[in-house]
Amino acid sequence: MARPPALAGRFYAGDAAQLAHDVDAALAQATVVQAPAADTPPKVLVLPHAGHVYSGGMAAQGYALLRPHLQRIRKIVILGPTHRMSVQGVALPGVGSFATPLGSVEVDSLAAHAVADLPFVVSLPQAHAQEHCLEVHLPFIQRLWAGQDMPRVLPLLVGAVSPEDVARLLARIWGGDDTLILISTDLSHFHPYEQARQMDLATCAQVLALGVGLNHQQACGATPLNAALLQARTRGLQVQQLGYCNSGDTAGNTPEGRQRVVGYASFALYEHAAPSAANGLDAQAGAQLVQLARHGLHRATAAEPVPAPEVVALSAPGASFVTLTQAGQLRGCIGSLQAHRALHDDVLANAQAAALQDPRFAPVTAQEAPTLAVEVSVLTAPEPLPFANESHALWQLQPHVHGVIFSCEHQGRAYRSTFLPQVWAQLPDPRKFMAQLKRKAGLPADHWSDAVRLSVYRVQKFTEADHAA
Repeated sequence: MARPPALAGRFYAGDAAQLAHDVDAALAQATVVQAPAADTPPKVLVLPHAGHVYSGGMAAQGYALLRPHLQRIRKIVILGPTHRMSVQGVALPGVGSFATPLGSVEVDSLAAHAVADLPFVVSLPQAHAQEHCLEVHLPFIQRLWAGQDMPRVLPLLVGAVSPEDVARLLARIWGGDDTLILISTDLSHFHPYEQARQMDLATCAQVLALGVGLNHQQACGATPLNAALLQARTRGLQVQQLGYCNSGDTAGNTPEGRQRVVGYASFALYEHAAPSAANGLDAQAGAQLVQLARHGLHRATAAEPVPAPEVVALSAPGASFVTLTQAGQLRGCIGSLQAHRALHDDVLANAQAAALQDPRFAPVTAQEAPTLAVEVSVLTAPEPLPFANESHALWQLQPHVHGVIFSCEHQGRAYRSTFLPQVWAQLPDPRKFMAQLKRKAGLPADHWSDAVRLSVYRVQKFTEADHAA
């Protein structure tokens, strides 16, 4: 099911062309505050949710920060307060998509299933049906990603629940740098202009100090905001204020309007930049590894000899996979998941094994060897992936980035398999990716148990085409 737009023509323009124009104009006029690190996207945005004529410009201050990171951000979790219906706990939308005049935004079903087992989480479509605090943000997301693959969005309504419980939920779906957390909240409501301004500036100072304990007179979304601040303190996030105004500064800028204003502020919270996952291999080293793999392939199959390159600089322990393809079709793939010998020895051995010992294929012949394409993948050390349930595990996987190791003890037997990140090109859906990974291990596609363990790794991939270029 799709949730139809409830606020089109009221909180924002009901005409698609006008809505696109309004949102684009707000984004173009936004003043971009310099991030702590140029290549680091915000992890959390705190943005207002009134009608676009009132708070759209302030919301755009946060959304404008995302422009350099649109390819990186693939998941957005939006949390806002309930205004129209009493809710005990946190309400899932219970629908497949949210519609606006600009089209539909897909609900992240994996994320929804990942948190559905928390005792305070309920599925309540009726709470979402007329709620504005989430819907007003969707046109900004749609315009930012216009013409590109949209990120998956999980809209959550926060009712009567403790900030600590909401913080538990956030911890579960915090994700990596592909995940953005959006807290939707306005500040004080319906005070005279100057009084509201003083109240709001004190609230902003408390947010900047990561001070939890905000109440609902300070911010209607105090509960999710307090939860985000709890996570920010735990994780050492850095917070920046992007701007402040109230309705008396925007569409309510009249003597009457300034008697009862609503406050709006935008904040961006940043994680400290993670150390680079690069393993330090440059293009020259990659070319040497590919030539070494070609040398091993030809030596193993008694094909026309290919000289081995000088590989003294590649003697540190390393783990690699060597993949052989024929006209784009797999012809052999063997590798190591853990570094247990010098990288050049590992590549040479795996090239020979891919040619002769892959049980899925007949051994490569001397006539075939020169026609095969050679690819070398150098792996980072695998890292365990903690998860609460299968959906949570799948949600955390980053397509085209993570290689995955699956292992499981079942009926006294050990099962194990892996897919390189390159496999995402054939299996881009995490559910299908995992199903085939389980099949590769020798288990049914729907198998799951408490004995399942997952690890992830990344690769540097080198091909002969790269070397030629």
